[in-house]
Amino acid sequence: MNKLSITKIIKPAVILTALLSPLPAFAHAILVKSQPAKDETISQSPKQVDLWFNDAVRSEYKAVAVIDSAGKRVDNHDVAQGLTDGSHIYATVPNLAPGTYTIRYRVVSEDTHIVTGKFEFTIKP
Repeated sequence: MNKLSITKIIKPAVILTALLSPLPAFAHAILVKSQPAKDETISQSPKQVDLWFNDAVRSEYKAVAVIDSAGKRVDNHDVAQGLTDGSHIYATVPNLAPGTYTIRYRVVSEDTHIVTGKFEFTIKP
């Protein structure tokens, strides 16, 4: 075989192998569950707000804030991450009065993208 024939065989095989090889999949973290849930009406104040993502999030730069209807931050400024579940972050809150609250969050996904979001819940005795 001459050099040109070998190149015609090997080059497509290398390209095909590269295209079919598995690559690591990195995706942005997506909020999949919360307690209280988005738009939920609850009858008493929660002790903390919990957020779960579809994948572990990085421990740096995480934030959770609970804001009342007047725009005042009412959580205890103590966001933490689950020790055995890196997809779970939470913050404690004092006894909250009836009303509508907004939970704002920011996390860094494993692919280093910053993910932010917000949703509301209501306390109605």
